[in-house]
Amino acid sequence: MAAQRIRPRGAVSLADPARVDREALARALDGLPALGGVLPELAPLPGGLTNRNYRVSLPSGVSAVARFTSGKSTLLAIDRDAEFRNATIATRSGVGPEVLGFAPSYGVSLVEWIDGHTFASDELDDGPTLARIAAACARLHAGARFVNDFDMFDIQRHYLSIVRGNGYRLPARYADFEPQVAQIRAALAVCPVATVPCHNDLLAANIMDDGERIWLIDYEYSGNNDPCFELGNIWSEAGLGLERLEELVTAYYGRPAPALVARARLLALMSKYGWMLWASIQDAVSDVDFDFWAWGMEKYERAVAEFDGPEFSRLITEVTRLDRPRGSKCSV
Repeated sequence: MAAQRIRPRGAVSLADPARVDREALARALDGLPALGGVLPELAPLPGGLTNRNYRVSLPSGVSAVARFTSGKSTLLAIDRDAEFRNATIATRSGVGPEVLGFAPSYGVSLVEWIDGHTFASDELDDGPTLARIAAACARLHAGARFVNDFDMFDIQRHYLSIVRGNGYRLPARYADFEPQVAQIRAALAVCPVATVPCHNDLLAANIMDDGERIWLIDYEYSGNNDPCFELGNIWSEAGLGLERLEELVTAYYGRPAPALVARARLLALMSKYGWMLWASIQDAVSDVDFDFWAWGMEKYERAVAEFDGPEFSRLITEVTRLDRPRGSKCSV
């Protein structure tokens, strides 16, 4: 996940991790032929709660982003090999930057530098912008399938087992909502939707605009998933009003679809409920000086309001009302 206002914890200076990363990049040269045996300078980039990112200039004159990952990311259900392969597929779909190199044993990857604008959440509160983002998602979703699947119901259970197994913090009443989670899963299963290759982490900081094209960057959580999770997660992460979700769903599907809006809302609720546990794990293990707990609790409190709110039952009913043109099969 990405965010702003990040600095190393404690008394460690910014130069220290850069030196360590520079040495790691030197060791990884054989695995990154794009560098041509020349060690570039690293210019730190802001953002990133799981990785350290730098801009580098390659011998070819091409600019790239070098990313260094932590071994602790395995706790977050990140499969680096799947990420690399999915990012390559996203490049072919026309929405992901080119992958220039990948050296997993050193936790190093290189991707093409995109000379464009990175969105802030409030900039997504705009109908034409959301329509462009919906079109980029549609391009990704119409491309080749990814090499793995992503299901927030499974991810949430996995995170919960880690949190409980290690004695990490859980917010009050967290387990109380397991019946509602079961209701959501059962309601979604009434009219199942085919999975497509999804990014699954489209907060504003992972969406860029070069003036002509929308780019989707950072494929750590990518996998085949319900497209309504993608749409609901975009809406939830940006903190937009309900009318914007309706616009996003309409732009994506080409028509108003109340049942699909309900589907996206319920999957966005699961997103908030699941990412809270991501925050709990990060709060316990991350070296980054960032208030993960507060970040997660903001999402969790919104999730609680929805679980307890008057709309929950209506959404459970609405999501089962996808078109049934032949009386037995659901259609979107």
